[in-house]
Amino acid sequence: MSELMSQLITPELMTAFTVFIVLLVVLYVLSIVWVIRDAYMRGTHWYVWGIVALVPLIGVIAYCLLRPPLLQIDRDEQELEVALKQRELMKYGECANCGYPVESDYVLCPNCHTRLKNLCPSCHHALEPAWTVCPYCATPVGQNRNGGSAPRRRPRPQQGSASQGQVSREPHNQVRSRAPRTQEHREERE
Repeated sequence: MSELMSQLITPELMTAFTVFIVLLVVLYVLSIVWVIRDAYMRGTHWYVWGIVALVPLIGVIAYCLLRPPLLQIDRDEQELEVALKQRELMKYGECANCGYPVESDYVLCPNCHTRLKNLCPSCHHALEPAWTVCPYCATPVGQNRNGGSAPRRRPRPQQGSASQGQVSREPHNQVRSRAPRTQEHREERE
């Protein structure tokens, strides 16, 4: 039997067998290195996965099945994209009265006309109702009873020729028309 074995095991076959074993060992070591490197890049406990990868073939298969789907860099990039989209969405909100979508610089709700923000009297930027000073031009903003800034009112022009101290000279029994006057009516009176 040893004669038969010596005929089958030639030096060429022994060399091929040795090369095959060396390649298997190199592949085994490279698979452990790959598992450790990949686990590190995915943000997991790389040293634990390195120990699991020491089990031949089963450790590498277990890692491939259980590893996180994304690299740490990809996860960070996704988180940044989500944060950016959240910041973009912060520009928008909803009207507290009707729920209509509004942008952050809207002063009135376009749907229900509810006052959302106040305007700075000097630079005309939209201001939050709780602000006491304009952050754009440093103008102090007055507060009214409701917590918002007090709107500035323009004095109304006097109607007719009667002023505050004078009494109207028109007879009391005449009724004045409240209809708006057109250009033709004005020309007729003149």
